[in-house]
Amino acid sequence: MNEPARFPTITPESLAALRARVGQPVRRPEPYIEAATRDAIRHWAHGIGDRNPYWTTAGVAPPTILFAMDRIVSGYVGGLPGIHAMYAGTDFRWRQPILMDERIVGDSVLHDLIEKPSRFAKRAIQQIYRTTFRNARGEPVCEADSWCFRTERDTARERGKYETSGEASGPHRYSAEELAAIKRSYATEEIRGATPRLWKDVSVGDALPEVVKGPLTVTSVVAFVQGWGSLYVRAHGLAFDMFERHPALGIPNAFGVPEPPERVHWDEAMARAVGVPGAYDYGPERVAWLGHLVTNWMGDAGFLRRLTVKVLRHNLIGDTTWCRGRVTGKSDGGVVTLELHGDNQRGETIASGTAEVVLPSR
Repeated sequence: MNEPARFPTITPESLAALRARVGQPVRRPEPYIEAATRDAIRHWAHGIGDRNPYWTTAGVAPPTILFAMDRIVSGYVGGLPGIHAMYAGTDFRWRQPILMDERIVGDSVLHDLIEKPSRFAKRAIQQIYRTTFRNARGEPVCEADSWCFRTERDTARERGKYETSGEASGPHRYSAEELAAIKRSYATEEIRGATPRLWKDVSVGDALPEVVKGPLTVTSVVAFVQGWGSLYVRAHGLAFDMFERHPALGIPNAFGVPEPPERVHWDEAMARAVGVPGAYDYGPERVAWLGHLVTNWMGDAGFLRRLTVKVLRHNLIGDTTWCRGRVTGKSDGGVVTLELHGDNQRGETIASGTAEVVLPSR
């Protein structure tokens, strides 16, 4: 039996070279989209399962469309070649809505590197970027901190920490009754829409109507990529050009053909090679799901001012996520604070976060 391929490790030299970049501007990779056209808005909304017609009729984009407008905020990392990057969270601070046909450009710096012990992979480097988005007039639209954890693929696989968790039991097999319940949840999803949710009518402790996502399939991952654009998915000569520029991205598949590490999201063997028992979703997708939970609740007249989400566990193919939240506070100016979380069918919290929403007063 052949031994698994050995991947690079985090060396003092490679880490020092990356630390030297902290505070420095980052080269801006070509974005998937630069303007929030009606088509781009529609594809993004469909990719995250947001059925609110407001986004394509009112000339305003879902705020998390910024993931499709910048690759750095979506998890594109530099340095530490061959070291896996797992998306782990985002902190968005919006200044204004994103209008249809508006051109938005993000400028990024490497904000910080924090070394942390990891149950999953022994050690992890939290790599944090700060991206400032501006419109064509130079006005700030949003500032976002995003972070990945860099982990050694072989170490994560060999430690096998998932063997003691519920994920080791394999994909969930759904009964007809379970699928019927999920279908009912989609049919009864509450979209506040054009009916304003007034600040005075909100009380601390109020629950947000839950939003279900899944069951996750390779098809739904593809749907998200259609709206988001991915990081390294390229074909034909463009793929070979990318591997020439970044050799560590070209990991041979079962046919000996180079493919990017991004295939952990649909390739079971590659996912297992990095220490996960199966293919799993994209982190930005889960951040956007909790954003969808909030925009459904706040209504079209609300403004999502801040969304902070931590991605806590892998969301495996076959898993279903219930997005939930509650009101935790109110303050002057129509501001409401929320606590958010996403739970899978095993009862595990796979994402958690907070949000600040500005609601109309009348």
